[in-house]
Amino acid sequence: MSENYTALYEQHKKAGASFTDFGGWQMPLKYESELAEHHAVRKSAGLFDLSHMGEVWVTGPDAASFLDYALVGKLSAVAVGKAKYSLICNTDGGIIDDLISYRRPAPEEGIDKYLVVPNAGNAKVVAAALLERAAGFDVVVEDASAETSLIAVQGPNAEAILLKLVPAEQHALVTELKYYAAVEVSINGQDLLLARTGYTGEDGFEIYIPNVDAAGLWEALLEAGEGHGLIPAGLAARDSLRLEAGMPLYGNELSRHVNAYAAGLGPVVSLAKESDFIGRDALTAIKAAGVGSALGQKLVGLKGTGRRAARAHYSVLKDGSLIGEVTSGQPSPTLGYPIALAYVDVEHSEPGTIVDVDLRGKAEPFVVVQLPFYKRQK
Repeated sequence: MSENYTALYEQHKKAGASFTDFGGWQMPLKYESELAEHHAVRKSAGLFDLSHMGEVWVTGPDAASFLDYALVGKLSAVAVGKAKYSLICNTDGGIIDDLISYRRPAPEEGIDKYLVVPNAGNAKVVAAALLERAAGFDVVVEDASAETSLIAVQGPNAEAILLKLVPAEQHALVTELKYYAAVEVSINGQDLLLARTGYTGEDGFEIYIPNVDAAGLWEALLEAGEGHGLIPAGLAARDSLRLEAGMPLYGNELSRHVNAYAAGLGPVVSLAKESDFIGRDALTAIKAAGVGSALGQKLVGLKGTGRRAARAHYSVLKDGSLIGEVTSGQPSPTLGYPIALAYVDVEHSEPGTIVDVDLRGKAEPFVVVQLPFYKRQK
């Protein structure tokens, strides 16, 4: 049983949520219908508790150069107010976690400040790794995960809902906020960090708030969402939404046994940055070898031609021979057919390739397709 409960646990209980263990946290899996929650995010809006995620502040004169060393991306090139998706890797190129880093305004001249957001089960590991890697750099690494809640509003109506809680004079801060950017704004009477980010493939926002104030904001958002189709959504909908959007999940598509090139995240790695970074030599060699990984596999999307869905750990076959394994899979509520992510041998990874998935003893055909499966109309 999970030992961790978010500050919104009582709100979820009152709403009739079914709970599940995720990354050591008791999290709402669904409220009434995971399908209804999925469709609400695609058509109107869904409200998510993401307070299991980590929040690590990195502050100091060397914050930018430190994150250039600690992560595979060039964080020093991120403009103030913007965000960057990156990876923290081992020396062998294996992925410790994928994360988003926000560059915030400098608290004083000569000081840089970033908010690094790791995944739930990895929050303590990432905080510890950053602290260890900070040796020799003039930075302070502060893990604020235990005091911070994170609430997301995702879907086409997310902006309209949020504007009901933001003073009129700050509406432009919200409407003009670009994807992968963040701004301090007054929401429900409090100055909070608002990011235009998400894990659903839809427009949406993520709001960072102290635990003590989280329940009040959750209720205010639900009230503001009345008439806009907003409903609370759990992890089941979050998983089906991110799968349709072709977004990897740590523990499924990403792990210490997988590298960025195998996972299709090569563009995240900045081999061009001047400074050294942990994992650089290994990732340089992997890229030079021209294969997805030491095993010569890469992550692909699979579209089912029948009705049965592939699931995690199911075998992928070609002419009866094992060529890979499914990492995530289920029927797509939006598209109406089964979809999956899988690692397959590079020679069978081209879009249009027909493979089979062993669905509990019966081989069913799937076709390799370009990711993402779903892309919203802008």
